Amino acid sequence: MKRLSQFRRHRIVAPLLLVLALLSIGTTFSMAGAATGAPITAAERSALIEEGERIFLKGCSSCHGINLEGSAIAPALLGVGAASVDFQVATGRMPVADMSVQIARKKPVYNEKQVEALAAYVASLAPGPEVPGESHLNYERDGSTAEGGELFRTNCAMCHNFAGQGGALSQGKYAPTVMGVLPRHIYEAMVTGPQSMPVFSDKTITPEEKLSIIKWIKAAEAEPQLGGASLGRVGPVTEGLLVWTLGLGLLVGVAVWLAMKAR
Repeated sequence: MKRLSQFRRHRIVAPLLLVLALLSIGTTFSMAGAATGAPITAAERSALIEEGERIFLKGCSSCHGINLEGSAIAPALLGVGAASVDFQVATGRMPVADMSVQIARKKPVYNEKQVEALAAYVASLAPGPEVPGESHLNYERDGSTAEGGELFRTNCAMCHNFAGQGGALSQGKYAPTVMGVLPRHIYEAMVTGPQSMPVFSDKTITPEEKLSIIKWIKAAEAEPQLGGASLGRVGPVTEGLLVWTLGLGLLVGVAVWLAMKAR
C-alpha cells in the first residue's frame, strides 16, 4: 500500500493517466463512428420504414393522401424517391401550409433521423432517386471548377443568375440562391427537379458533371470580394443603379449649392 501511494505521487503519473484517458476516449469515438457507418441491417431498415410511416400518417397524409396518392392540393409521392423527400423536408420546404405560392427554404420541422425515416418509407413503396451518400459527393476530388462554371452558365444561370444568387421567374415565381446550400441538396435538386426546376438526368448532366457544378458553386461561395462591396453579386444592374443614384444625387446637390451661392 505504501509503495502504491508513492507511485501515485510520482510526477509522471498525471501525464500518463491523461494520455490513457485520451486514448480511451478516442477509441470509443472511433468504434462509435464505425458502428454508425456500418451498413444498416434488415431489421433496422424495417424499423426505420415503420417510423417513417408513422411520421407520414401524422404529418403528411392529410395533403398527400394516406397511400401517397396525392390530392387536389398536393402531388402524389409514389416514385419521387428518397432524394426528393430528403430535399424537400431537410431544407424545411415541407411541410407547408400553402402550396399555391413559391415554397421557400426555412428551418426544418423534422430532425435528421426523422427525415431519414420519411425518405425510407416513401422509397419503400416505389423506386425513385436515392439520397446520394458521402462517397458519391466527393466533389473536391472528382469535380472540376472550370468545367462546373461552364456547365452552370449553360444550364443554370438563366434562372439562378450567373453568380448563383437566384432570380425572378414568370408568374411570381423565382429561382432561389444556390449559395449556402449543402452539396447533398444541390445534387438532389438536379436529379429530382423541385418546383419550377427541370430534372437533369444522368444522360443530360452526368454524375461527374454534377460534382463539377457543386465544386464551382462552393468555389463561388468562398470567392473574396476584391472589388469592395458585392452589392448582392447580381450583375451590373444594381451597380449601375447605385452609380446613377449617387451620381445624380451629387449633381443635384452641386446644382442646389451653386444656386444658393449665386444669390
